[in-house]
Amino acid sequence: MSEATAKTTEAKAGAAFEPRIAAFVCNWCTYTGADLAGTSRIQMAPNVRVVRLPCTGRIDPMFIIKAFERGADGVIVSGCHPGDCHYSAGNYHARRRFAIFREIMSFIGIDPNRITFSWVSASEGRKWGDVVDETVSRIRGLGPFAGYKNLVEKTHAGA
Repeated sequence: MSEATAKTTEAKAGAAFEPRIAAFVCNWCTYTGADLAGTSRIQMAPNVRVVRLPCTGRIDPMFIIKAFERGADGVIVSGCHPGDCHYSAGNYHARRRFAIFREIMSFIGIDPNRITFSWVSASEGRKWGDVVDETVSRIRGLGPFAGYKNLVEKTHAGA
């Protein structure tokens, strides 16, 4: 195989990678903002699967780990802006939890750049589109996340 053919093959393989992103969003702000983006026909990457939760304060770090274990290449956690939480302090709990979780991510084998934490209100459909596009672009640059997939396959093969 010539070098040019190898580069073309690599380029096709690189272009074929479409990251799978799991987004854990609060029901009151970010989900409504994502809905606004859709109804406003704002163009954004179609790689995100949204999981709607009552509040970002209810997002257990195990949800994020499970998302990676089940094939996600990146995760978005997004909720109400500080001071706008429907449950008063849920987004503050999420922010504290995320700060701690971010520190241990490298220890558990996940590049911290694979996770995005953002605030998106119900009226910020354009911002949701930007968060999605920036996250998909960054994850494309990082490549597929195979760490947990390989671990799960080894576990099932050995069981």
